[in-house]
Amino acid sequence: MLLARVVGNVVSTQKHKSLMGQRLLLCQPESSDGKPQGAPLAAIDTLGAGIHQQVILSSDGLTARAIVRDPHSPARYIIIGILDETLK
Repeated sequence: MLLARVVGNVVSTQKHKSLMGQRLLLCQPESSDGKPQGAPLAAIDTLGAGIHQQVILSSDGLTARAIVRDPHSPARYIIIGILDETLK
């Protein structure tokens, strides 16, 4: 699992057939103190996360491929939680 912040939407004119109809968000991994770590990642969003929200990503490709129902999908990251900013 990774802590990340949603930094944008992924828009593409072509994508793998398994990702058709899926909402993809660009997520910047962060350290526990909020500093960016590494490159941004494209993640499937089934929870309705918004721009600038902190989210929890799963890097389990098997789970992501199960969500899109295609064992050959290139999907790897999926948003599995949205952090409540009011608890901080």
